[in-house]
Amino acid sequence: MSIHDTSLKALNTFAIVADAIEVMTAHSPDELASAWVYSQKAKRPFLLLGEGSNVLFLENFDGIVVLNRIKGIDVSEGTQDWLLHVGAGENWHQLVVFTLEHHIPGLENLALIPGCVGSAPIQNIGAYGIELQSLCDYVDVMNLETREVIRLTASECQFGYRESVFKHAYREGYAIIAVGLKLNKNWQPKLTYGDLTKLESSSVTPQEIFDSVCQMRRSKLPDPAVTGNAGSFFKNPIVDAALADKLKQQYPSMPYYPQPDGQVKLAAGWLIEQADLKGFCLGGASVHQQQALVLINRQGATGNDVKALARHVRHAVAGRFTVWLEPEVRFISSLGETNAVEALS
Repeated sequence: MSIHDTSLKALNTFAIVADAIEVMTAHSPDELASAWVYSQKAKRPFLLLGEGSNVLFLENFDGIVVLNRIKGIDVSEGTQDWLLHVGAGENWHQLVVFTLEHHIPGLENLALIPGCVGSAPIQNIGAYGIELQSLCDYVDVMNLETREVIRLTASECQFGYRESVFKHAYREGYAIIAVGLKLNKNWQPKLTYGDLTKLESSSVTPQEIFDSVCQMRRSKLPDPAVTGNAGSFFKNPIVDAALADKLKQQYPSMPYYPQPDGQVKLAAGWLIEQADLKGFCLGGASVHQQQALVLINRQGATGNDVKALARHVRHAVAGRFTVWLEPEVRFISSLGETNAVEALS
């Protein structure tokens, strides 16, 4: 296990200036568990980080940050599927690249999603018509106190829209150490979103979808290496059909996505844009000029600058549409994760 200086600025894609008491890197499940025991003995909060692409540090962290860098990609082949066992510390986008280089399609729609593989099931990441839950076979979770490894099937993960069991029952004292993926050999392209609809389904290749997804994401989303951000800040709200229909009558161009349960998903970015908030600044933070769903560290923003901006956006959208946006980003206080919705009330 390696130990770093205590600055968190380079460890969160918002580039928020914050410090921890200690920062460590764990390269194996045993090192993760040892770091957990160390934090308990020191009576300090414990925070497990991947690549910091979905967190907002509100202040200095009064505890121990451990970077999950458990590596490894093992591929086996069944009659109908490719089976991948992937270490939680692998970079997600590089995994997508790896599969295409090995002629294993299925992940191309999820290209350029930032973060580590271990973070993917927590959020049930998704983009351009695909969510992780449709590809996940299992998730290996370690009880950090007992070092017992529990394998959860996809159904046991209780996946929902940006939702999973890992936000609840397996939150404190547990760590995802590996993810199992099952990719069907009978590959069918998913071309239902954005510029993918322009591709020819009968001849398109996985590489072409990958290239198109990368081009779309790069054209719309700021590079966190240049401008601090955490990607989509808010979830797309899912509302009752009655409210969605009422809004659709008022705003005929409003994106509208019926769900299997009868509710309707709306586009948070569109709602924010219609509230005239593109480019809106508060302190050192602002709403991105090209993609309103993204809040950015414009100039030396603090965590509280971003929080204040998010609160303003949330209340402005609710005032216009009676729709309350919920953050997708995790808020981290001095003692650990805090309820982001309550923080923006």
